[in-house]
Amino acid sequence: MLRRTPTDPQRVVFSVSTRLADTYPCSRCQQGRLLLLRVDRCLQLSLEQTILSILNAAARLIFYARRSEHIIPLLHDLHWLRVPDRIQFRLCVLTFRCLYGSAPSYLANSLRRTVDVASRQRRRLSDVTMLVVPSTRRSTFGDRAFSVAAPRTWNRLPASVQATTS
Repeated sequence: MLRRTPTDPQRVVFSVSTRLADTYPCSRCQQGRLLLLRVDRCLQLSLEQTILSILNAAARLIFYARRSEHIIPLLHDLHWLRVPDRIQFRLCVLTFRCLYGSAPSYLANSLRRTVDVASRQRRRLSDVTMLVVPSTRRSTFGDRAFSVAAPRTWNRLPASVQATTS
């Protein structure tokens, strides 16, 4: 069954521009988001600013807002996350996909549950969903690797979120 399009041209433009702005910049930004885990801190701030300006421009386009208007209420109306939160969200989604078999095997093989490690099997029952965070020698590069950043981010989630399977 086909849905009827709104008769108000303003609503048509709003719905089309919302879809375009939500898919194109966000999909392009998501490709570079996980890259931000591995880059230098100075470069990371520069990339975050670039992504932020793209998302802000898309929000202004949707709401016909001027550059001088505050952007935060517009982002809240669109239910868009801030750039660092988006990075954490995408990292948690990728970790979830690794744990439940829908991610590439080279990523899934870099994660280990705490119950799979022999020395940690006598832990609490709530640790079933926890992941092992490997130790690193260098905080600049080692902590940004997927095998370290993903378990660290995943373990910060509440147990109820970690226990979901869908």
